[in-house]
Amino acid sequence: MYSGFTIEKKNIEEIKKIYRVVQNEIVSRLDEFKEIWKDGSEETIFVELVFCILTPQSRARLCWTAVENLMNKKLLLRSDKNQIIGELKGVRFKYKKAEYIVEARRQFSIDGKIAIKPRIDQFTEVHDAREWLIENVKGIGYKEASHFLRNIGLGGNLAILDRHILKNLNSFGLIDKIPGSFLRESYLEIERKMREFAEKINIPTDQLDLLLWYKEAGEIFK
Repeated sequence: MYSGFTIEKKNIEEIKKIYRVVQNEIVSRLDEFKEIWKDGSEETIFVELVFCILTPQSRARLCWTAVENLMNKKLLLRSDKNQIIGELKGVRFKYKKAEYIVEARRQFSIDGKIAIKPRIDQFTEVHDAREWLIENVKGIGYKEASHFLRNIGLGGNLAILDRHILKNLNSFGLIDKIPGSFLRESYLEIERKMREFAEKINIPTDQLDLLLWYKEAGEIFK
């Protein structure tokens, strides 16, 4: 028994078997994320924010291709909404997301330059930083804020509750069903259950996130 749920031993053994195969790759990827915050430029951090703005209900690989196109064409930092829309091929809700990108660029600009680190640095707790992002950055909810903070090396104890993760938490019996949408309380409750499960099986939460993504998608990505 585990916190009111029965988790079959075979499910845990399956996860640990996969983990043994890809653990080094997962740790390496998380180290890369940490380097972004430590040594990355403000523009690099903004790139990760834009990626996370694009991801809701869209494929991560497709979103990253769109971000790369924006960077390669030098449109990410200096372009209007219509130019951005033109590069968001296949991204759902591209008109609204292009608006969010332009607004985020304006919001984080100081004297014409992107400055995200000073905003994040004002918080001693990553959960407070997440709440600030959700309240102040359009297009960012709990999943997207957690994703962004993880991708810049700050989200070790945060859960990115996307469809891959929720599918597995449901199969483990940690949640009764996959939510169609989240209220704050329900997101934090499922995140708590995921952290407890991660502790039980001795896999850090951020590593478990990438592990479950790998289990479903067959790759360790972003």
